[in-house]
Amino acid sequence: MTDKELKTIIEDIQASPRECEWVEIKKDNSKPELIGEYVSALANGAAYMGQPKGYLAFGIDDSSHAIVGTKFSPKDEKVGNQEIENWIASLLNPRIDFCIQEIEVSGKRVVLFIIDSVKDTPVKFKGTAYIRVGSYKKPLSEHPERERKIWQNSRNSCFELSVAKSGLKDDEVLQLIDYPNVFRLLQEPLPENKHAILQKLEEEKVVCKRPSCFDITNLGAILFAHDLRTFDSLARKAVRVIFYRGNDRLHAMKELVEWKGYAIGFQSVVDYLSESLPVNEEIGRSQRKETPVYPPIAIREFVANALIHQDFSISGTSPVIEVFQSRLEITNPGKPLIDILRFIDHAPISRNEKLAFIMRRMNFCEERGSGVDRAISECELYQLPAPDFTNEEAYTRVSMFTPKAMRGMNKEDKIRACYQHCCLQYVSGKKMTNESLRVRLNITPSNYSTASRIISDTVGAGLIKLDDATRSRKYAQYVPVWV
Repeated sequence: MTDKELKTIIEDIQASPRECEWVEIKKDNSKPELIGEYVSALANGAAYMGQPKGYLAFGIDDSSHAIVGTKFSPKDEKVGNQEIENWIASLLNPRIDFCIQEIEVSGKRVVLFIIDSVKDTPVKFKGTAYIRVGSYKKPLSEHPERERKIWQNSRNSCFELSVAKSGLKDDEVLQLIDYPNVFRLLQEPLPENKHAILQKLEEEKVVCKRPSCFDITNLGAILFAHDLRTFDSLARKAVRVIFYRGNDRLHAMKELVEWKGYAIGFQSVVDYLSESLPVNEEIGRSQRKETPVYPPIAIREFVANALIHQDFSISGTSPVIEVFQSRLEITNPGKPLIDILRFIDHAPISRNEKLAFIMRRMNFCEERGSGVDRAISECELYQLPAPDFTNEEAYTRVSMFTPKAMRGMNKEDKIRACYQHCCLQYVSGKKMTNESLRVRLNITPSNYSTASRIISDTVGAGLIKLDDATRSRKYAQYVPVWV
């Protein structure tokens, strides 16, 4: 942590009217036992109040909040043969991150314990959990209502509102965030003064205001950063587009990394794909017309979904769009929260509701539950093979394919197309029939039996069933098995 960031924290502590659940001020008190209890109390108190950090400061007067300096030197303090930091850490359960920083302010030494808020469960020191109540440190067991709230806040904590960069002055915020585009995308006029701009950014949860500075949230940075590389924790979350020669990953031809925030760089990614993907040429009477191989609407929707539904807790990976000779794959970190077989009909459940909400407001994706339907409908309209949704423990992937004749499709391709067509028919208030499937797969009426065989295979796979209302085999109607 830089001296500037430390001084900003100290200024915040000085600006606070009094000590609180996540701030404790001392002049000279180096009793290791007491410090360990305060680490527990401040970590729990920060969680109770929804704060990302707790602070234990030495060298500040607890009445006037003036800098008075301290003789306490944690580097020189030992308990037995252990340094005080290691000794305290070994007695915390569960372990939490905290660090000790020293800095000189106006020639006087200040020591800061910077303590992470608890995430999943209250933290205990030597078997006892503590919390601040007013200006007193108390065992948490004496305040069950506060313990309940800590559990509740931990369950509701989210990536989006965590801090990406802290301790910033107003001008620094406006340098890091592409605020003119925030207002453009929200279709709101750009205010004429800095105060109104920052007020709107705070309202949209892009920034969080502190007494003497601002923090940029993960939501604000991941969507609106000029450059994600300026946020250490988010630099590996930039969208990547890779083009390969052939159908494997042996030879990458070109790659784009979009360093702008998702909302700012989304259209650039879509445009780059549109310009680089192959097209089909149709020659008419008077002119040549180029038609994209992949439906632009489907690409846009699937890319937006990958951004919105990714699991940001998986480090070192990001959404990736990979283009091969005969397929396009869009992969995002994280296992989906719903069964991939229910993507078409099920209202989406997102890990990142705030991100999803603002992306919908900015028209990057469809209303809840309609986007995947529309994307697959476009694939049907383009007479493409059905998209393939796959998931593993650490990722979700959708694969789109270039045009393929029926004879080039394997059994799984045909079953997948039949199932998705049946789902689309159902959510549109219709039922799948032999005729509708023939239209979907461009099967001639004379090959009625081919469509029947595909339907039979899909029934056998446990994906669709005969509609209960069906009265005639000749005009049989089918619905998804989950109906």
